[in-house]
Amino acid sequence: MNISAQQKRYLRSLAHALKPVVTVGESGLSDAVMRELNLSIDHHELIKVRIHAEDREERRKLTDELCSKSNSTLIQSIGHLAVIYRPSKKPVIKLP
Repeated sequence: MNISAQQKRYLRSLAHALKPVVTVGESGLSDAVMRELNLSIDHHELIKVRIHAEDREERRKLTDELCSKSNSTLIQSIGHLAVIYRPSKKPVIKLP
């Protein structure tokens, strides 16, 4: 999905107040994590994910894998938190 810089800025502003709803632990992206992620993103469209990985490269790899498996777009990644977006069938968030 192509998202413009203005739309990313808008989504980042919405995500600022969000709490992480999905946590990727030391075992990585298990089937249970992916199920929970898909349920959460279907319901909320925009979510924060906490990724527990020590290495920055490992966090980036897990984030990329998470986005590709869930067919979502990475909006922002800071430290151990990633903000991802996927519009639902009936979008709640109206992008500018």
